[in-house]
This record gives sequence, C-alpha cells and structure tokens, in this order.
Amino acid sequence: MAQEIVTLECTEAKALGKPVSRYMTKRNKKSPRTPNRLEKKKYNPFLRKHTLHRETK
Repeated sequence: MAQEIVTLECTEAKALGKPVSRYMTKRNKKSPRTPNRLEKKKYNPFLRKHTLHRETK
C-alpha cells in the first residue's frame, strides 16, 4: 500500500487566532475509506484540550 505523510492542523485555534498545533501522520493514499481530507481529534497544548485537527495541503 502507498503511504503518504500528511500534516494535521488545529481548526479551533486557527478560528480563535491562537497559535495552531500541528501533527504529522501517515495515511493510505489509495484507501476508499479516506477519499476526503483526514480529520482526527488531537491534543492542542495552547488551548489545553482535545480539538479537531484537519489535513492540510
């Protein structure tokens, strides 16, 4: 399977104008289960809570 490295960026901090937290992860490029952008709940140390992180280009 072809794996690609993607960057996940916090959506809530971006909307509030605070520093965004970023995570690097892998995803399967050809998987039919993830045709759109990847979304995961990850910890944001600036907001001190778990927030939704979305894949960036």
